[in-house]
Amino acid sequence: MLMLALGSDVAHGHAPVPEPVAVRGQTCVAPTDVMRRDHMDMLMHQRDETVIRGIRTERFSLTGCVSCHAATDAAGEFLRVDAPAQFCSTCHEYTAVEMDCFGCHAAVPAGEDPHE
Repeated sequence: MLMLALGSDVAHGHAPVPEPVAVRGQTCVAPTDVMRRDHMDMLMHQRDETVIRGIRTERFSLTGCVSCHAATDAAGEFLRVDAPAQFCSTCHEYTAVEMDCFGCHAAVPAGEDPHE
């Protein structure tokens, strides 16, 4: 009975996957399945390119991620992407993976008008 109450996905051994919503932008830098699987590798590669080699590109920049995925509250103020129930934290909480990016990096877009 418990399995029926939890739904058919759980009953068949499949846990429901969170579906965080992209707030702005029409497309991501890669398909959703690729981003779910490889975003950390992309961010680490970008970090190495930028910090070690001095090469700055926008394709896999954390700033670009935050610019598209930061939501706004009812007053139009940006919410941190790592705040509970926001874009990054939704999946990181689900997978029990700690996010340490935003100890140093901005978790809201800098100097952007959320009303644009």
